[in-house]
Amino acid sequence: MTARTTVRHETGVGLPWWMWIPATIGFALIALPVFGLLLRADWAAMPSLLLSDSALDALRLSLITAAVSTFLCLLFGGPLAVILARARLEQRPRLLGAIRSIVLLPLVLPPVVGGLALLFLLGRTGLVGRGLDLAFGITVPFSTAAVILAQTFVAMPFLVVSLEGALRTAGERYEAVAATLGASPALAFRRVTVPLVLPGLASGLVLAFARCMGEFGATISFAGSLEGTTRTLPLLVYLQRESDESGAVALSLLLVVVSLVVIVVGRPRGMDGRG
Repeated sequence: MTARTTVRHETGVGLPWWMWIPATIGFALIALPVFGLLLRADWAAMPSLLLSDSALDALRLSLITAAVSTFLCLLFGGPLAVILARARLEQRPRLLGAIRSIVLLPLVLPPVVGGLALLFLLGRTGLVGRGLDLAFGITVPFSTAAVILAQTFVAMPFLVVSLEGALRTAGERYEAVAATLGASPALAFRRVTVPLVLPGLASGLVLAFARCMGEFGATISFAGSLEGTTRTLPLLVYLQRESDESGAVALSLLLVVVSLVVIVVGRPRGMDGRG
């Protein structure tokens, strides 16, 4: 028997040499600031800086609020993405476009503006806040609930975009086959559609959680910076950048590490482009 040899043929098109120049500059713009933090850090004092009461309180609050906010993004943003991807609005494309534009608005809106919008809506003199205060004595701003709402506001579009894209890529053909076999819309969605879009859903959840962990502008505008109540890690970094530079650098590196863990460990298959 003659041994068969398999020859792999490269089918990709070569890259122009000049493309490496702007790509290298772009990578440097992202990587060098992080390396700058590593060089500026006081490594000898790092344990005491990270284990201080204020740092631990801020980390605990950030993790709790980010987890709750991510759950709210799933609870409300998931159905919203399904509506945008599956709603029968072909006869009203402008309406669908307007809804999608509003949903994606927090992606381009300055976070501080979003925080002010939440404050004017849910504050004691706001449209909804006045009613909550008078009827139930509930005050939302400058509370932990305000942190969660601010994070949900800025992070939900990330989940909606990821999940809507996954739903459109999956299509409706499998749901149609399930319907012909007698499955109800709810059963077809649960048993057919959800497994197909799990990678996209996981990507959206990872991005939403990371965005919640790094949220600053909307939080400080709507929730303030109260230690143990609303002071998350980004707010503590901002507070310490003038009075305690070493502490600010240490907490910044902690946020970098948490973000990397979320992206690398929590990254679903296919998010890196390899499928």
